[in-house]
Amino acid sequence: MVTVHFFENSTNVLTQLRQEIPNVDQEIKIKGRKGKVLSVNQLKEDVFQANVEFEKIVKKAALATDSKKRKR
Repeated sequence: MVTVHFFENSTNVLTQLRQEIPNVDQEIKIKGRKGKVLSVNQLKEDVFQANVEFEKIVKKAALATDSKKRKR
């Protein structure tokens, strides 16, 4: 068992106890967000740091309210 710390832009996203170490360019899903492992560094014998890049979330613009309609 190894401990893997997942980081995105120096922000710790997840620390997980795993059976295997993630590979570089491996697709991964953390907290419902899809991403890709950029690099893996070994800090100690059984502690690893994985740098992850998540897909950008595109937010749709809110529809403008129609000011002509009035509630009575």
